[in-house]
Amino acid sequence: MTKFAFKIRDVEFKNRIFTASGTFGYGVEIPQLIDVNKLGALITKSITLNPRAGNPPNRIIETPSGLLNSIGLANIGVREFLDKILPQLSNLNTVIIVNIAGNSDEEYGKLIEMLNNEPVIKAFELNLSCPNVKEGGLSLGTNLKSVSEITRIARKLTQKPIIVKLTPNVTKISDFAIAAESEGADAVSLINTLVGMAIDVKTRKPKLSTITGGLSGPAIRPIALAKVFETVRAVKIPVIGIGGILSLNDALEFFLAGAKAVQIGTANFINPHSSVDIITELEKFCDDNCIKDFEEFIGSIDLSGNLAINN
Repeated sequence: MTKFAFKIRDVEFKNRIFTASGTFGYGVEIPQLIDVNKLGALITKSITLNPRAGNPPNRIIETPSGLLNSIGLANIGVREFLDKILPQLSNLNTVIIVNIAGNSDEEYGKLIEMLNNEPVIKAFELNLSCPNVKEGGLSLGTNLKSVSEITRIARKLTQKPIIVKLTPNVTKISDFAIAAESEGADAVSLINTLVGMAIDVKTRKPKLSTITGGLSGPAIRPIALAKVFETVRAVKIPVIGIGGILSLNDALEFFLAGAKAVQIGTANFINPHSSVDIITELEKFCDDNCIKDFEEFIGSIDLSGNLAINN
């Protein structure tokens, strides 16, 4: 293993820079733009049991230092994903993680049953936190019992790594991470988007067709960093940091807070090369700072002189 490599369960990642679900398509649209094989992992957009048209426009709005989206989990559905997308993903030399979303516990189980025997798929990310779907997403992700039950069902159905993606729209996110860990999750990823809203003053109408949507981008990074720091101190499984990472320095903050890996999301809309650029810059950073084992850098935040934090 290289100094950047690490494992979740029995899956080895060549580095710690992943692409975030919903920001990189299905993964087959991007190889013409960047060398996808340099990524630590590619996470597909959310796949649901049946095709979804998603929400009507407007469903993406720029905000100061951020992006509001209300896509509504638009996707082709699991059967077409298996038939048309997965064969193309098999040509890539990176870890493929499939993000799945459902409206019920049973749907998550059915999705894993349909996808589990595909060797191209190395891990699953359970999307329990999309704030754009009236049924499923937010209500499941903010209910401890639901998070536990879905994780338990997934664990019974697969030996592949299970990553539970958590919503920040709760009182204490570490409680949800603990619930996922106790039911067999191999890692948690956080944070997903925060609920946000924008209004057109001239028309006096909400800018999104759904009124509210999910806020991502640099505006949420301080919140994401705090949630990652909180969660790292509460669980033993790897924490994957997400939230407004645009640069190497942004990623390093998450690593110092204890994240084992990070996902690049909104940055992909600004610059599709963001993830690969950060990988290259991270290698140079380690060389310049004589870091031979990056694991030693993880969680090495210096808290001396700071006030004690109570959970």
